Amino acid sequence: MYRFNGVDGRLERSMEAVCMVMEAFENYEEKFKYDIAGHSGDDYNIALVSINKIPKNNKQRLEILKTMHAHSQFCMSGDHTLMGTEHAIKEIVKEEADEYFVIVLSDANLSRYGIKPATFAQILTSDPQVNAFAIFIGSLGDQATRLQKTLPAGRSFIAMDTKDIPQILQQIFTSTMLSTV
Repeated sequence: MYRFNGVDGRLERSMEAVCMVMEAFENYEEKFKYDIAGHSGDDYNIALVSINKIPKNNKQRLEILKTMHAHSQFCMSGDHTLMGTEHAIKEIVKEEADEYFVIVLSDANLSRYGIKPATFAQILTSDPQVNAFAIFIGSLGDQATRLQKTLPAGRSFIAMDTKDIPQILQQIFTSTMLSTV
């Protein structure tokens, strides 16, 4: 992400999205449980926010964003999107909940690492209890559009502007609620 951030702002969008999520859930810690993990060329499960250690103020949120930025700057090239998604889906169902959501932020740069869209689609739909979605926040050329066309309908979105993310999340939550009624 760091390498191509200058091209399309993908790292900044990721950091803004994480900040939005943390701020949106502030004061709702009893109603909603969440964690945030990253993935990079180094690892598939980089703990940023754990369910037991939700940031309580702007200083703590800033530390998380600094960690994201520093990690992206110094990690190895590579991609652990599939392993990270698979891990998140398996882990989330270990805790009892009314609904399960996994939202994957990706730069849509999967083909560079030989990742097949069909494999990503299979993982996104691997557990019927889990509502798993991908939001592509970066794209070299039309990578994100091509990838979105190959994934199951309604499971992926493109957000090349951070202001689109709240609307996408609302669409995800609304469509899921309507499909379970």
